[in-house]
Amino acid sequence: MQIGWEKPANLIYLFYSFVCHQLPQRSFFLLGEQASYSLKEIQTIWHTTADPFILRQFIGSPEMGWKVAWSDRMVTLYGSIFPFAWLWYPFRKKIKRLPLWGFLLLILPIVVDGGTHMISDFSGIGQGFRDTNQWLVALTNGELPWSFYAGDAIGSFNSWMRLITGTLFGLAVVWFTAPLFSRNIPELGPATAPIPDRDRNSKPIRRSQL
Repeated sequence: MQIGWEKPANLIYLFYSFVCHQLPQRSFFLLGEQASYSLKEIQTIWHTTADPFILRQFIGSPEMGWKVAWSDRMVTLYGSIFPFAWLWYPFRKKIKRLPLWGFLLLILPIVVDGGTHMISDFSGIGQGFRDTNQWLVALTNGELPWSFYAGDAIGSFNSWMRLITGTLFGLAVVWFTAPLFSRNIPELGPATAPIPDRDRNSKPIRRSQL
């Protein structure tokens, strides 16, 4: 978008729209004034609506920057897989494969966080219990800044949970599946096997013996 390639950019947004909600208040922005924007900021510039199907159409502007086609959770989820795989490889013979119960334990946070976000959004975008997090205010006796409790901005509780749960999911995928793939991939080594030494007791065969 920044360099005028609108058609390829729109195709990218369309492709990932089938696997991501693409809500702008839960996404990163590139090449703009801020890395993320609140729902109120989006509504002021785009439309005063809580309809997710309208909100997701906002892709940014030259001043605000351009929305990443993945949500912030998806960015950390997929973005963490390669670094974890890179870190795992040198220690692959020392680290045991993550058991199934460990895999389920690591993906449980994303199920809980994503599930509660979905339930909260049924009350309306920006109006559910995960938008104010009053339960967290009561739990912490309101000791933290209000900006931490409410909304989806970077640094808020919701933002941290999306980033952390996405990263944990990436870790679970690598730790659980990488050992399975490595079993079927031969170790890198010489192209040909070493030739064994000739038996010392063996004798060369003469032509007369043939």
